[in-house]
Amino acid sequence: MLMIRSALFNVCFMVLTPLFSLLVILSRPFGFPASWLWAKMWSNTTFLLLRLLCGIRIVIEGKAHMPDHACVVVAKHQSAAETVAMPILVPPYTWILKRELFNIPFFGWALALMGTIGIRRGSPREAIKQVIKDGTAMLEQDRWVVIFPEGTRSAVGSTGHYQPGGIILAQKAKSGILPMAHNAGALWPKRSFIKTPGTITFRFLPYIPPEEVAAMKRNELLERLKTDIEAATRELGG
Repeated sequence: MLMIRSALFNVCFMVLTPLFSLLVILSRPFGFPASWLWAKMWSNTTFLLLRLLCGIRIVIEGKAHMPDHACVVVAKHQSAAETVAMPILVPPYTWILKRELFNIPFFGWALALMGTIGIRRGSPREAIKQVIKDGTAMLEQDRWVVIFPEGTRSAVGSTGHYQPGGIILAQKAKSGILPMAHNAGALWPKRSFIKTPGTITFRFLPYIPPEEVAAMKRNELLERLKTDIEAATRELGG
């Protein structure tokens, strides 16, 4: 039964994602809010299907830590679930991700049209310049910036290599940082066909204000973020 329910969800997800991506693309000439509406609807629809077909519910903790202005969100990356959930977790935002994702039909095209910051991994120096330039511009427009510091999804119980791009952006843009942990990989593992029933908990950790971000050494702040995010992830079972 679990196999059948997971198969049904996967089919629905593969159909709905290009469909909503197309709606994002078609509505883009009417402004960002119009496209964002469809992106958020895609997120809500996906998690409704997850609940109905796979028995997966979501809980959001730590909303009180969210500031009332745009900041840099530094999040754990374990699954496709946190990617899908982001439009219902934080206000309108842009991602920092590898540019190759723009080549995915419909979904990648929608990402590009929404102002996503696509970096070329082969040129770290140019990539960080682009992150600072484009990320700062987004923050100045009150658009949040989301980054997965590990760069790629890590397996449950493991820790990827945390990179300082989000910290560099926050320090240059004089922005705060909002860390986020979750256990999504335990229920929707990377490259896994099966979706396991249960509760995915997304937990926002205490906000680090701009003054504190600016005052700390980059390596110290990176280690703090890594320690806090990983500890919360393990506590949640991720």
